[in-house]
Amino acid sequence: VPNGVYRMSPDIQGLVETSNNVARVTVKNGKIEVLCLTRSSVESSKTDLANSIRSGFELAGFEVELSGAYPGWAPNMDSPILKVLDELYQKMNTDKPDIAACHAGLECGILGKNYPEMDMISFGPTIRGAHSPDER
Repeated sequence: VPNGVYRMSPDIQGLVETSNNVARVTVKNGKIEVLCLTRSSVESSKTDLANSIRSGFELAGFEVELSGAYPGWAPNMDSPILKVLDELYQKMNTDKPDIAACHAGLECGILGKNYPEMDMISFGPTIRGAHSPDER
């Protein structure tokens, strides 16, 4: 099972596009359960990786169920709202914002799937130690 980066973004230097995380493996009462989190900013890449994982397990004789997916969201570095908020931030803080894209499951994917014409960005604080007891 691939674990980690599967594909880097061809559009944004250093940005992971598609990855898989083997989240949990349970062996109990003769049954093996493997839970994965497969994500991508490009839906077709996520589907490709999920099907690759499925194929490997099925070839080994396992039953596979894919569930709980959320849609990807590709950042638009030419977004009109990004330009507006960049200028506003500089005006308010007399400093440039750190504009970046990240590989994460964002609500933007859900919103973008339901409102494809919506221009949107995601912004927030710098998170350190994410998903750990040291998160801050």
